[in-house]
Amino acid sequence: MKRFSILLLAVLSVPVAHAQSRAGTTAATFLTLGTGARGSSLGHAYTSIATGPDALFWNPGGASIAYQGRYRGGAFFTHHNWLADIDYNAAAVVVPAGGSGVLGLSIASVDYGRMDVRTVTAPEGTGETFDAGDMSIGLTYATPLTPQFHFGGTAKYVTQRIRDMSASTFAFDFGFVLATDYLNGMRIAASIMNFGGKMQMDGINSESNIDIAPNNEGTSESIPVRIRMDRWDLPIAFKFGVAIPVVKTGNIEVLALADANQTNDNNLNSDFGGQFRYATNTYSFDARIGYKDAFLEDNVDSHLSYGVGLDVEVSGVRFGFDYGYIPFDLLENVQMFDFRVHF
Repeated sequence: MKRFSILLLAVLSVPVAHAQSRAGTTAATFLTLGTGARGSSLGHAYTSIATGPDALFWNPGGASIAYQGRYRGGAFFTHHNWLADIDYNAAAVVVPAGGSGVLGLSIASVDYGRMDVRTVTAPEGTGETFDAGDMSIGLTYATPLTPQFHFGGTAKYVTQRIRDMSASTFAFDFGFVLATDYLNGMRIAASIMNFGGKMQMDGINSESNIDIAPNNEGTSESIPVRIRMDRWDLPIAFKFGVAIPVVKTGNIEVLALADANQTNDNNLNSDFGGQFRYATNTYSFDARIGYKDAFLEDNVDSHLSYGVGLDVEVSGVRFGFDYGYIPFDLLENVQMFDFRVHF
């Protein structure tokens, strides 16, 4: 156990050597946004403790953990007031699926709003407007393979659109959570997210008419052509996380969280979080803090995040409310609100 702790500390703490940046080389980057106030306020160090419906967006292996006792299903909704008046909304539901397994359905959407069409000859706008948006829809199955080891997988459809152009593909998420008896019940988890096909924009805006031989008389000046766009990878992410209850006594629990995060469009980095919980049989209160992208230094505009949460049980149904806040140095601050129910 001592050797494992030393190795884990080394993996999560080693600085990353500077390499050529691959930022901006993937499509559908909305898939890397933290979904929900809980995980976001913990600096995305949420892989090991995500349970129930919002686990569908972080680690599908955790979806079944919340439903091995008194609750059998749940629902989750989150709204983010994102940058530049962008709205990000997500919802998920988890229901029993025979034995100890659960089936989950999730949807996430980004609405960029309507914008003016601007051209070189009309930089102030042509009078037309267009909109843009992203969406993913996922179907998840999760089950405990043993009482301590939970595994889950998600198949999802991913699409992006802007004006009359769109791109879509399918992707898969896989994850596991291992609950141990060490260190007050330490949890170890890993997930791989967004493993799938490439995205390629297509639509009527890629159609045009050209003259393939402008120097020759008698040729058609309006041969229809279609511009073939580049194909882009999805932002594949591998995360390895650990959660350790450093204090666990009476009604109080203090969690220390750490994730190592590697994506195909960025350097290896680490996320850290801490959660204080006061819980009774009928309600619980959480205070959270997070530090994201620890070793990317000034390459990101924000590291810190904060949040609080309250769960209350009424007549056998548990309701939860969470708030997350991310202050940015140069951009607008972000607020997010969650509502969840376990039944």
